[in-house]
Amino acid sequence: MSFSVCTTLFALLTLCVTSTNASGVTYEGQGGAGKGKHIVLVAGDDAEYHSEEALPALAKILAVRHGFTCTVLFPINPDDGTIDPREKRNLPGLEALKTADLLVIFLRWRDLPDEEMKYFVDYFESGRPVLAIRTGTHPFAFKTSKTYEKWSWDSTIPGWEGGFGRRVLGETWVAHHGGHGSQSTRGIFAPGAASSPILRGIKDGEIWGPTDTYEVRLPLPKTCEALVLGQVLSWVGPDSTAVPGKVNDPMMPIAWTNSYTGTSGKAARIFTSTIGSADDIENDAVRRLLVNATYWVTGLEAKTPAKADVAFVGTYDPHSFLSEVYTAGVKPSDLELKP
Repeated sequence: MSFSVCTTLFALLTLCVTSTNASGVTYEGQGGAGKGKHIVLVAGDDAEYHSEEALPALAKILAVRHGFTCTVLFPINPDDGTIDPREKRNLPGLEALKTADLLVIFLRWRDLPDEEMKYFVDYFESGRPVLAIRTGTHPFAFKTSKTYEKWSWDSTIPGWEGGFGRRVLGETWVAHHGGHGSQSTRGIFAPGAASSPILRGIKDGEIWGPTDTYEVRLPLPKTCEALVLGQVLSWVGPDSTAVPGKVNDPMMPIAWTNSYTGTSGKAARIFTSTIGSADDIENDAVRRLLVNATYWVTGLEAKTPAKADVAFVGTYDPHSFLSEVYTAGVKPSDLELKP
């Protein structure tokens, strides 16, 4: 790395003040279009897609490159205070949602106590935006308490079939559409979507991830707009060819928008991407999709860069979704940005 590049990186990291507590890490955005906006990103997906790695990486990009202040929260092992993706009932720090401008959710099947879930419900009903990644379509699975059971991914309560995913995002978990671990996904622009600010600076077919495509029941609800379709590929590689036959006819949406009106009466902007695992975001176009979507859901679409800077801040060496081994012993304080 050249002296000038090192100097620039040092200056950027110095501008981005980091603070931590027992529940999470906050990267303070100092300049850029996102200045003054606070994003809360919540991880916890059982260490399959490694949201505990993906969300801090995304948060650092949004803070350092685009000025958003980002707080990342994690499931915490109550015995030792370490980040534990398999801990389903302890997500401390959710009071940050009271004043958040955006919630980024990358959870799977959490069985949260009522006092924690209430922060989520109050946020969803407030009319503020949501950005959901991968298993964010099925974040809740309540077994311990029935207070919020209608938000469960598999709810059958009339009017709330499919729970949070179906009601707020437009779809819940259905099934794997491509071969899990044997087939990957290429993103193809949905008809008429190319002019969306969420796709700005991205070429058709440039989005690629090693994870498989999720099944979505078609058509999506009328309030949804498909942006990117997932072309199922024959093997796990960006140069893979499309699988012939019905699996790609029609292709499943992998990124779409929606609108949700909660009890506040205010319509919230919603964005969902079923591509976005820790190793999916090694693809520049996947990161750009998520950064652009952040601009859109927060009402800053007019300020979306022609080609958003999505370079990683610091090193990034994630676990594969094929490995459910995670880095044990990590505390939020270990994730501070150090110049």
